[in-house]
Amino acid sequence: MKSRKEILNLTPVRLLQLILFLYLFLVSIALMGASMKMFGKGFAEALITNTSNPFVGLFIGILATSLIQSSSSTTSIVVGMVGCGALNVVNAIPIVMGANIGTSVTNTLVSIAHVNRSNEFHRSFSASTVHDFFNIMAVIIIFPLQYSFDFLDKMAIFLGNKFVNVGGQEFFNPIKTATKPLVTFFTNWMGDYPWILLIIALLILFLSLKQIVNALRVLVVKKAEKWFDKVLFKNAVRAFTVGLLLTVLAQSSSITTSLIVPMAGAGILTLEQIFPYTLGANIGTTVTAMLAALAIANVNGVVVAFAHLLFNISGIVIIWPFRKAPIFLARKLSDVAVRSKLFPFLYIIVVFFILPLTMILLFR
Repeated sequence: MKSRKEILNLTPVRLLQLILFLYLFLVSIALMGASMKMFGKGFAEALITNTSNPFVGLFIGILATSLIQSSSSTTSIVVGMVGCGALNVVNAIPIVMGANIGTSVTNTLVSIAHVNRSNEFHRSFSASTVHDFFNIMAVIIIFPLQYSFDFLDKMAIFLGNKFVNVGGQEFFNPIKTATKPLVTFFTNWMGDYPWILLIIALLILFLSLKQIVNALRVLVVKKAEKWFDKVLFKNAVRAFTVGLLLTVLAQSSSITTSLIVPMAGAGILTLEQIFPYTLGANIGTTVTAMLAALAIANVNGVVVAFAHLLFNISGIVIIWPFRKAPIFLARKLSDVAVRSKLFPFLYIIVVFFILPLTMILLFR
């Protein structure tokens, strides 16, 4: 067994390994999204184009976003269709709600990389599904209110009319810039075979996650755990702010919520610390979409973006006093997932694909 001094001497090497495999992890997430878009985007567009039922629209949002692994892409399609009159704002809002649930499929997929290490998997799976439970609870509460009173679109139209002429800007995306060369190489190489591209992405994901967790464990010896605990995630407000800022910077809640999964698996962060971080990520992803909508100065696009923001704010206001509920449910679901290795795969397939597709076919 290595002494503490020997472990500390290895820390710079582990830090370099962490940076390298963190980069590969981000590449794998981008590759997964690219591969899913190749065989899912056309189907997603067709789904969204042909909806006029708000209830069906909710499940279309879940399925479309699960297929293309990007709520931003789904929202962009919706904004474009609202802008050209193919979709009205009332029917667009449930799709955006569903996109909030669908976007959490990515970090849940990431957690499965830990499935062969029970303690790690329990922590990482609960860290990913707490995001699912918040979004599902928010939809269960807010969708009936929106359906009955149209409160989101009324507030969004008011705000949209106030802000549409403000103008916006696009943020520089350092993560996209850094990963683009490798992602472009793989997509050009395997662009005609999205399934092979997806397999490559998953292989890189599994490899990088294993190495990230190993590197994090060693770095914890140098009090990285205390740094996260006492500085970045000292309280809920800080954790929320970190999630928000990172998501605005990365322009993807899928990336920022997935980043936290290996930290949960390594035992660096608790579920109570991770929960407000995911809420910040939810707000961060709407800020990016709102800035993009403001940049094109399309009032309908701005209204949809504001509706997305208001939905997430409403969910936080309503659910935060009862935050123990999604945390409790995530832990209980993880208990089941640890006992049955097949369960997490079934959970993803049923919740994000089979259930929404079934509801669309039944109620269309």
